[in-house]
Parts: sequence; structure tokens; C-alpha cells
Amino acid sequence: MRQGRVEVIAGPMFAGKSEELLRRVRRAVIAGRRVEVFTHRLDVRRGADRVSSHAGADHPARSAATAAEIESMADPAADLVAVDEAQFFGPDLAEAADRLAVRGAVVVVAGLDVTFDRRPFEPLPSLMALAERVTKLTSICLVCGNDAIFHERVSHAGGSATDVVAEHVGGEDKYQARCRVHVRR
Repeated sequence: MRQGRVEVIAGPMFAGKSEELLRRVRRAVIAGRRVEVFTHRLDVRRGADRVSSHAGADHPARSAATAAEIESMADPAADLVAVDEAQFFGPDLAEAADRLAVRGAVVVVAGLDVTFDRRPFEPLPSLMALAERVTKLTSICLVCGNDAIFHERVSHAGGSATDVVAEHVGGEDKYQARCRVHVRR
């Protein structure tokens, strides 16, 4: 029987989480592994049915709305099941990832581990607790250039680029990386 495991790639916006997920997917494809890639149906910033990074890397993916959909859609023979934007799948993703790993798949999930208001963002903390491998990435603070473990939601409409606005999916137009010193409290 194949030995599965759970790997987590976590960090704030602009840390390179999707880029690292895609790097692992590319390596598995080169090695001839059977790969399944999933993203959340909500994230259509760069087109539906693709995982893509801010740096421009991308790979075809299947869209799902729930962790149960990922689990039911994943080929039982898949060697690697990659899930991007894990934070959108909610707490059920931790149990689904565990079951996929028990089936023998290497399950790699990437997502935000902290919300824009500096709170733990489930399911990443739970996934990190049950994972065999956790990669915690940092971004670069746009104020001072130091390592950033947070991101802030900002609005460019109405003047200041640092006005906090309502929650939604977005990129550089809506979020900025911040270090511990420069994040709003």
C-alpha cells in the first residue's frame, strides 16, 4: 500500500504559496506521478479551472466548492492531490485531506493561515497540526521591506491605499503584505 501524507504550504498573501504548490506539482508530473490539482470555485481571478501564481506560473485544475467535492472528485489512484486556496474550503478540508492521505495520496494544500485582521484562518491551523510537513512562507512588507507574516485589506478608491475595506477575494489591488510592526492593530 502507498504511504500517503499531508503537506501544508502556509503564509500571508504574496508569499509564494501557489508558486510553491505549482513547483511541487511540476516535480510530480516530471516524475511520472498521477496528479490531481484543485482550486476553489470562488477564485476566478486568473480564469476558472486553473491554479496560478502572482508570478505567472499556472497549471490546469478542477474547481470545487467543498472539501467533500475534492474528496469525491479525486482519482483514487492519484499519487498527488494538490489543493490551492485551502482557506476557502473550511474546516472539513482537514478531515478530507487526512482521508485522502490514508488512501495513499500525498496531499499538498496551500493557503492563508491568517486573516487580514491577524486571526488564525481555518482550516490551515488544523491542517498544520495533522501534517507531516509544514512550509511557512513570508512575504515582503510594502512599508519597510522586512519579512511580512500578515496582509491587510486595502482600498485604492477614495484616496488612501491603506483604507481597510470589506472581505473579498482579491490580489494586489485589494491586499498588501505587512510585517508585525506595520500591520494595523
